[in-house]
Amino acid sequence: MISALDHVALAVNDLDAAIDGYTRLLGLAPNWIGGDGGARHAWFQLPNMALDVIAPHGEGAFGDTIRAHLDAHGEGIWALAFTTPDIEAAHTLLGRRGIGGSTPRSVRSTHDDGRKRYWTTSSLDAEATGGLNILLSAPPRDGVAWPLSEPTGDGPIAQLDHVVIQTPNPDRALGVYGAKLGLDLRLDRSNPDWKVRQFFFRCADSVVEFAAGVDRPVSDAPDRFGGLAWQVTDIDAAHARIASAGFDVSEVKTGRKPGTRVCTIRSGVASAPTLLISQSPRA
Repeated sequence: MISALDHVALAVNDLDAAIDGYTRLLGLAPNWIGGDGGARHAWFQLPNMALDVIAPHGEGAFGDTIRAHLDAHGEGIWALAFTTPDIEAAHTLLGRRGIGGSTPRSVRSTHDDGRKRYWTTSSLDAEATGGLNILLSAPPRDGVAWPLSEPTGDGPIAQLDHVVIQTPNPDRALGVYGAKLGLDLRLDRSNPDWKVRQFFFRCADSVVEFAAGVDRPVSDAPDRFGGLAWQVTDIDAAHARIASAGFDVSEVKTGRKPGTRVCTIRSGVASAPTLLISQSPRA
């Protein structure tokens, strides 16, 4: 039913500032800037997913939705969108599994130069997904894949490693994302030293990680989006580029996963906590 992570959508107040920040952070240029429906987008296409940065712009229903999210939650991850090859069939199946959603509809985005792209999307009922905005997205109607974003400097981001979701109810998350959405659960572990239980769903070349505090009571409170971990091929080059671009970035250190090296972007980027990770070929 779900074949990949299509994109992560970020809601921001100032699109131009966010474009500048994410271009410097990712070392990539957006390959689409434009929009419709009261919002503007900057689209950064990576090999295994895309980053869709969205800001309200003028009047329109979608812009009102993003504006309301910003008023309630501030800047941050607004939604995860999963690719499904047959969105109508997925919509029907999820309805049978107790996850309702909007009827699949055509969406248009108009580039600043007048070009247009169309795709089909459906939003799932947040009450049935643990409180998060989860979207289904069909491949582009014209069958043409979005071109990859072009590098702008040394050590560009290679692709997304994983997105983190904080959950107060692990069984609910396992039921929604594993049993109902059908994502591939690869690992479920608890570490008393870190006071956290983590479970990881593989989604094509991306991972959705859930984290739950083992010292906290289970509750029906909503899940929360955490941060984004990006893969880099040369973490030293990426670290030097990002630090010189004005970001507050930690020193590179050995990661928790064997064979990895990581660093954290501590400030200077809008919307989401950010980790860079590289791993040796053997890892």
